[in-house]
Amino acid sequence: MSYEAIALTMFASMMLMLMTGQRVFGAIGAVAAVSAMLLWGAGPGGTDIPFAAAMKLMKWYPLLTLPMFIFMGYVLSESRIADDLYKMFHVWMGPIHGGLAIGTIGLMVLISAMNGLSVAGMAIGATIALPELLRRNYDKRMVTGVIQAGSSLGILVPPSVVLVLYAMIARQPVGQLWLAGVLPGLMMAGLFVLYIAIRCRLQPHLGPPLAADERDVPMREKLRLLRAGLLPLVIFAAMMWPFISGYTSLVESSAIGAITAFMAAVVKGRMTKEVFEVSVRQTLAISCMFMWIIMAALGFGAVFDGLGAVRAIDDLFTEQLGLDPWTILILMQLSFLLMGTFLDDTAMLVIVAPLYVPLVKVLGFDLIWYGVLYTITTQIAYMTPPFGYNLFLMRAMAPPQIGLKDIYASIIPFVFVMILALALIMAFPEIALWLPNYVYGK
Repeated sequence: MSYEAIALTMFASMMLMLMTGQRVFGAIGAVAAVSAMLLWGAGPGGTDIPFAAAMKLMKWYPLLTLPMFIFMGYVLSESRIADDLYKMFHVWMGPIHGGLAIGTIGLMVLISAMNGLSVAGMAIGATIALPELLRRNYDKRMVTGVIQAGSSLGILVPPSVVLVLYAMIARQPVGQLWLAGVLPGLMMAGLFVLYIAIRCRLQPHLGPPLAADERDVPMREKLRLLRAGLLPLVIFAAMMWPFISGYTSLVESSAIGAITAFMAAVVKGRMTKEVFEVSVRQTLAISCMFMWIIMAALGFGAVFDGLGAVRAIDDLFTEQLGLDPWTILILMQLSFLLMGTFLDDTAMLVIVAPLYVPLVKVLGFDLIWYGVLYTITTQIAYMTPPFGYNLFLMRAMAPPQIGLKDIYASIIPFVFVMILALALIMAFPEIALWLPNYVYGK
């Protein structure tokens, strides 16, 4: 059997297992282990691959950053420090057309800097911002799209947990990937704000300003809320500054972030037994999930490396089909859009990483830059009708007056904005690469 046929059989087997409802790590890991034993026998050759993947995972020192960042995010969200953020944007941005929607994008940017998971941003936006926006007569489709689009920043703005996962699978420096996500994340947030401002300027009924009595907030109270809202930025700076300056490693900085967030909750009197227990339980659950997924992906990738399938597929695309590298890259991005109809971003990465990441390198593209493209494309994928992952998550969190039709319609203009951001980063790679190159002196 040819290498291409073996690779196709492995992918088909994995997709078949996923369709039966198996967990992602179970489907990928089982196919990797069985394929290794069938190809190289039950002796040392076949059994060494899954065992080596487990040992590589256990020795991967940067993996310690995952539980630290996840714990930091849950402490800040469960202690309701995010509430202070929204109150700050409420009083400072409310007087202008679409101001609360613009403030919600700002909230999402800061939530992303606190948590690194898009689901957390979605949950906080749906529970804190959405009821307030609807109560103040904002258009339901506008605000539903704002929250879904804003939550997409969670896997791009550091400390993105998904970029940590990509870094481990693609064997790229986490710090460079985080820095690569900063300018694209802020650019995309700026494009969202620009769209909201222009749309609400042209159609004022979509985002009316706050009533005069609600705008009448004493300056002393505004400044107090500003200080409270800036707390997550202080925590982020305390974590990132020593890392970027070279005083601490990434793992040490993640520990600083977790400790600082914990102390902030204690000082504000919000670190209750319930908050601590929920934060620890969720940290353990999500960390274990990521560890299983990474181990499965490493085993699957090792089989592909042993087969030399990447070179064979590169030869198929470039030599036999005559496709140029950019065409292949675009086809890869389109495949993410297809997979996003039934998989989340983590599952998409671990399924295609063994093939796509080495192929991107062979084609001559920068893997740091591609990591940013991956995060944006996958986020577009599962916000796109009809089966986008985020659409159904939003439906579960939204109030009854917001139907699935509203959710579908709400995200369309924001998807076009994200496609524009993706096109800009593809056309001008320095948007993603300038900051890591500057900081690391390349």
